[in-house]
Amino acid sequence: MNADPAFPSPTSRREFLRTSSAAALGGVLAAGYVGVARAAGPTDTLKIGLIGCGGRGTGAAGQALHADPNVVLTAVGDVFPEKCEESLGALMRDKAIADRVKVAPDHKFVGLDAIQKVLDSGVDVVLLATPPGFRPQHLKAAVAAGKHIFCEKPMATDPAGVRSVMDSVESAKQKKIALVAGFCWRRDVPRREFYKRIHDGAIGEVRAIYATYLTGPVKPMPPAEQRPAGMGDLEWQLRNWYNFTWLSGDGLVEQACHSVDKINWAMNDNPPVRAVATGGRQIPNHDGNIFDHIDVFYEYEDGRRAIMAQRQISNCYSDNSDYLIGSEGTGTIKGWNPPVIKGKQSWRYKGPSSDMYQNEHDEMFASIRKGEPINDGDWMAKSTLMAIMGRMAAYSGQEITWEQALKCDSQLVPDHLDWKMSFPITPMAIPGVTKFV
Repeated sequence: MNADPAFPSPTSRREFLRTSSAAALGGVLAAGYVGVARAAGPTDTLKIGLIGCGGRGTGAAGQALHADPNVVLTAVGDVFPEKCEESLGALMRDKAIADRVKVAPDHKFVGLDAIQKVLDSGVDVVLLATPPGFRPQHLKAAVAAGKHIFCEKPMATDPAGVRSVMDSVESAKQKKIALVAGFCWRRDVPRREFYKRIHDGAIGEVRAIYATYLTGPVKPMPPAEQRPAGMGDLEWQLRNWYNFTWLSGDGLVEQACHSVDKINWAMNDNPPVRAVATGGRQIPNHDGNIFDHIDVFYEYEDGRRAIMAQRQISNCYSDNSDYLIGSEGTGTIKGWNPPVIKGKQSWRYKGPSSDMYQNEHDEMFASIRKGEPINDGDWMAKSTLMAIMGRMAAYSGQEITWEQALKCDSQLVPDHLDWKMSFPITPMAIPGVTKFV
């Protein structure tokens, strides 16, 4: 373990971004890409392309089409052909948008290079919704091509990917590209009001946070004997992507990152200085290599603490809540219930609400039309690294600092993939044995 004996102070926003830029001279800008995102007037037609045609990608495409009457879907891409057809079928069943699903047969792109084919097809906006392991390279390509972007969470599964994302964020700013993150709670109306009040001092100084994401398994891993004859290593892992750390990042990074992001939100997007975590696997996962529970203990420079409890085991107590303890009160969001504050002036949200997933796209397209594109890049990268930091602490059993997480050499995602490649499954981590590198 390449441990740093000193505990550095939290990286400032400027330092956070500069750290990655200095190590990425071969990034998007250095490659000579100069594509600038298209500006669009109120009635200009915007063409969108979907990359990753699973359930979340299909949902994002529908929300994009509902967000703006002058948006049409003209291209889709996935590694599996049936996913393209299933997604388009679902979108066509929505009568409110079916007439704007205009994907010609030669614009249904399949394969590991589908991303580039979608980008080259003439689209103005791309929706990135593949397994998270692909997100850094897809984001880099989309920014290089000058496309506006909806980028699903999380944004990477390893520190190398986060650094790539950070470079793409800076390039997107220069090119005036809209970059909207799939951390959907940031666009939930009740929670926006809740965190505004928290930041305005409704419970005094936030001293501690306890966040939970206790739920059942997302995509259980089938036993190896169910693998079809002749199916290669890569296809087997892609078809069961949630169960492999290089693709999903583990349940903490892929699913519970929403709760990690809310911790980051509460802390004004100032990252912790260190983390310790416990975790492991209780239920057999066949050949998968993700944990089914992780608890992370984050510490901030001033001594404040945040605890993230994540579990994906059936028949257990479920809870997806946020508990904030302040110097002058408490703030609680219990599941999907309205947020509550108990303090000098107690408060419970009673205002209007709306679909946060739809809000993401409504705000993105409005910003494009206005010529003031949203860029969520800085905080979305921090929240992603914060989740990865917690996973690395759990897998290794070591205390991990923010600087170690940001600078470490870990790269889980191969630079090149091929359907016929030999790609052995990495053994599941063992705390105290698995090294932090």
